[in-house]
Amino acid sequence: MKTSRLIPAVWLFVALAAAAVGQTTQAEQVSGKVDAFVTSELRVQHVPGVALGVMREGKLVKAAGYGMANVELGVAAKPESIFQTGSVGKQFTATAVMMLVEEGSVGLDDQINKYFAKAPAAWKDITVRHLLTHTSGIPDYTSEKTGGAISLHTDYTEEELVRKIAGLPLDFQPGENWSYSNSGYLLLGVLIRDVTGEFYGDFLQQRIFRPLQMTSTRIISEADIVPNRSAGYRLVNGELKNQEWVAPSLNTTADGALYTNVLDLAKWDAALYTEKLLKTSSFGQMWAPVRLNSGKTYPYGFGWSIAEVNGHRLLEHGGSWQGFTMHISRYVDDQLTVVVMTNLDSQHSDPGKIAQGVAAIYVPTLKKPEPAVSK
Repeated sequence: MKTSRLIPAVWLFVALAAAAVGQTTQAEQVSGKVDAFVTSELRVQHVPGVALGVMREGKLVKAAGYGMANVELGVAAKPESIFQTGSVGKQFTATAVMMLVEEGSVGLDDQINKYFAKAPAAWKDITVRHLLTHTSGIPDYTSEKTGGAISLHTDYTEEELVRKIAGLPLDFQPGENWSYSNSGYLLLGVLIRDVTGEFYGDFLQQRIFRPLQMTSTRIISEADIVPNRSAGYRLVNGELKNQEWVAPSLNTTADGALYTNVLDLAKWDAALYTEKLLKTSSFGQMWAPVRLNSGKTYPYGFGWSIAEVNGHRLLEHGGSWQGFTMHISRYVDDQLTVVVMTNLDSQHSDPGKIAQGVAAIYVPTLKKPEPAVSK
């Protein structure tokens, strides 16, 4: 009798074990497809190294390194490898500004001359919102059309940087158009110091990185000893070269000057599903398309591009700086996030393509349609 009573329990155990094996096998198959795809793109794009992070429902489900984090020393890329964020760092600056907005220290529609005592007359109608959404009309200091007003090889004080940006004529009147401007986010970093009395990087540490235990994320410093730091590269006539040198002061500005890794970015992604940092309503403002003076909208919020893939909402941003590129893609309807970091310049690497391909492996409906071939 005892034996017969155990039979159903035994079969239940066997069924559950078989199901677990099936799930594991499926997960392994997906992971294997991802590895094959990323490795293939590594060769096609001639990228020395890639770090990948995949998050589902705010949890890290895959973290991997491919290729070399440092070619000269033969160091393999791994999840702990530190890369530069480039402009992906803007979302942290925008979050810091929104913290000040929630506290009542800053207003989104405040004119920025409130924070810049020597602001030129041309800035009188520019608001904090304009800076966050790239609709201020202030030219991008890194673009060629500014005529080298700011040299990436010269150290400047914050005051000197603001003065040089203030001397650039506006590309358009505030709110009339959208044009990507690193200058706007550089100014937001100065604004954070004006309001808080702290360097924006220290503010990020105290209010975002430490609370989230993002222990590997920090402002760039080539002088400091940084464990697991990768080397950045560029291709010159097909030959791999080290990244170009940038003056230290221009490696600390709020338009994107951070070190991080995919493990820390998984903690960041998880926090975006909660109210640990900001109210849900504040994130809603950050992730809404900006409305121009004409009433039309442009698909950019506060430090995030807004898109969709086959009807699935996508919040994303790319970044490139000093021989590094990266891309973060948050498919919010699917609660899927893919982070790709590379150590090759943006002229040759495309982390966004890798991120999109990986996303489509996890959620096949995210695969973009193949372009039509004309006969």
